Amino acid sequence: MSATLAEPPAPAEPPAPPAPPAGGSRPARVPVARGYRFELVKLVSQWRIRLLVLACWIAPALFVAAVSRQSTLPTDTLFGRWMHATGWAGPLVTLGFAGSWALPLLTSVVAGDVFAAEDRLGTWRHLLVAVRSPRRIFAAKALAGLTVILLLVTGLVCSSAAGGVLAVGDEPLVGLDGHLLTPGDAAGKVLLAWACALAPTLALAAVGLLGSVVLGRSPMGLLLPALLALTLQLAQMLPLPVAVRLALPGYAFIAWNGLFTGPPQLTPLLIGVAVSLVWAVTATALAYALFLRRDFTNPADDGSGHRALAVALLPLAALTAATVAVLGLTAAAPTGSGIEQDKVQRSLATEFAHLYRVQTRQLNRPDVTEARLKTSAACTKGDVAAGAHGPGNDWRCVVTWHLPGVAATGTAVYQLDITADGRFVADGDGPKEVNGYFLVRTPTGDAPNPLWQFDGNVELLHATSKG
Repeated sequence: MSATLAEPPAPAEPPAPPAPPAGGSRPARVPVARGYRFELVKLVSQWRIRLLVLACWIAPALFVAAVSRQSTLPTDTLFGRWMHATGWAGPLVTLGFAGSWALPLLTSVVAGDVFAAEDRLGTWRHLLVAVRSPRRIFAAKALAGLTVILLLVTGLVCSSAAGGVLAVGDEPLVGLDGHLLTPGDAAGKVLLAWACALAPTLALAAVGLLGSVVLGRSPMGLLLPALLALTLQLAQMLPLPVAVRLALPGYAFIAWNGLFTGPPQLTPLLIGVAVSLVWAVTATALAYALFLRRDFTNPADDGSGHRALAVALLPLAALTAATVAVLGLTAAAPTGSGIEQDKVQRSLATEFAHLYRVQTRQLNRPDVTEARLKTSAACTKGDVAAGAHGPGNDWRCVVTWHLPGVAATGTAVYQLDITADGRFVADGDGPKEVNGYFLVRTPTGDAPNPLWQFDGNVELLHATSKG
């Protein structure tokens, strides 16, 4: 019996491509606005983004209100010692924490994963078929990430301000030179400080976009903004030259302090904001150029590689070096740390005079102007009596002033701890009746003597001037 072998079936014909529209024109590309709405919905639908939005709009108000009612205040944080006195200190304490930790983490979660998520899910080809333009995809994703970041920052501002004002009240705020800011002026400066902090936030977000494009599926892209912020924060703690300090994109997280002095120290703040914005534009442009060079037809290509990493890092390093060189050539930037003896003495004397008037009003004594007090300070650092400079906790200052009609000269001793970024904490060391610890009655309740301990700021940029 013979058996016949069956012939294999013929392969099926591939499906014909869809017919082009009438007239032979190609399908229209999806507009950026439509792609932006699609990417925004994708971001907001993620549970971690929703949790971040709720946390940013609720947690700061609860934190500020709770801390303002406690007996122990975060005095190691700028404006923390005034949280009992005014509701406008709370959003500034929140800003100090956010610049160090919250904002870098928020940009990591949002911007650091906006492109890498498509690599992990393998959805690039589907997205390209739908949108048909890598340029529009990049624009839509970048704008959607920026929108979510702005929503989170707005929540931090509004929530912390509402918590402080409702818990403590709309009271005047003591500035970093001791003068009182009216509630309206304080509110405006608080909003301006947060607006200036947006610039370094955008720089970190742009670095997050760049890391998400370059590192692909690697989780390092998600951590890159946080690691950069931590590195910048550690660098600001070092005794760097002023030109190097101002050239770092995170300096605007610190330079907003200058808004709360009189006159405001605007030059370092403007430089810090400008450097951050240049970083944001440069990192975004690099991310855009590298994204367009991706081979989306190869599922194994996620854009990562040593060459892409070098292309991403070298321009940012060159930008930092060029900024240091430009700032170093300007006459306003000193070659050292910027913390000089004459600056410290002038800053301390000015703040003491303002706070002396605050204490005078609280103790119901006759008022006297700063001009009639003729306050001055003489400071030494360790064993150095002339030409002292640099940060440290070994600064010792003697403040003198004159009261009208009193022959004797008033004196008060302070120990100063000055950090590398110019912030100092003055601790009263006698006489006890002037700058010792005792409680005074204020409209918001009993508060420590304003001359006991206070925060100040030394402007690093300008050269020393006598007078």
